[in-house]
Amino acid sequence: MTRKIGTITAQIVNGFVNDGMGGNPAGVVLDADGLDEAQMLQIARKVGVSETAFVSASDEAGFRLDFFTPNRRIAHCGHATIAAFSYLAQLGRVSEGETSKMTVDGPRKIIIRDNQSFMEQLSPSYASPGDWNDAGVGRADVLASLGLTDDDLIHGADMQLVNTGNSFIVVPVRDAATLAAIVPDQSAIEEISEKLDLIGYYVFALEGEDADFDATTRMFAPRYAIPEEAATGMAAGPLACYLHDVLGSKASHFEIAQGYFMTPPSPSRIKVDLDLDADGKIKGLIAGGYGRSMHEMMIELD
Repeated sequence: MTRKIGTITAQIVNGFVNDGMGGNPAGVVLDADGLDEAQMLQIARKVGVSETAFVSASDEAGFRLDFFTPNRRIAHCGHATIAAFSYLAQLGRVSEGETSKMTVDGPRKIIIRDNQSFMEQLSPSYASPGDWNDAGVGRADVLASLGLTDDDLIHGADMQLVNTGNSFIVVPVRDAATLAAIVPDQSAIEEISEKLDLIGYYVFALEGEDADFDATTRMFAPRYAIPEEAATGMAAGPLACYLHDVLGSKASHFEIAQGYFMTPPSPSRIKVDLDLDADGKIKGLIAGGYGRSMHEMMIELD
């Protein structure tokens, strides 16, 4: 039954903060039981950040989480998951160890470890540019939407559509200067994202501002009303898989930087651990990091 309320409280929590700074702000609405989709979308629009997580009770998992951008529902959201469970831990509603979230796409494991929150993602699937032809999209279209040429990519590496729960096109560029200089064509990216059912693009370079990182990134998702995002846990997972499976990294732990090239910058750190079988094949992964509560908002429903 739809819940009748006038005012709700939303906590703004930055997910994937780096040394307590930066990160990506998410809205977190606790005890959201009974809110319908129209109400959640209205709240998300009024909160005004890239994603808002609505936390309610679940008989099948530790909590149910529903995610909304300002313009639509999204099945999974990394930084809003980290924000929600960081806030629940701050309130003492979860403790160190394992819990879970139920989403519209099924359950996912959550691990609280050393005051950090980590979320489970699925083993990766890949689709190369040649697989996109039936949707009317070619690699040249993706390059043009980013203002790039083949010479701007890492030599010998090509873009891939990677899915570990959400779909992103992962684009490897040759250096951080090339990454910083990208001026995305948001309407073209939105059109391609619709055709391929993407969240958006995750563009990366192997060098960055900090040698502690394995890659630095930018994320563009205009289909979800996100021109650029400061931290994207559901895209960092596919990138870690790409680094392992496509670029041949032998590592199973990756540290991903994002948000450095936004205006203003909001540096973020996303940690990804791959679960590998005896043959080195990815069975699954978790992505996570630190969250930090920022401030509270009071939202009036119409």
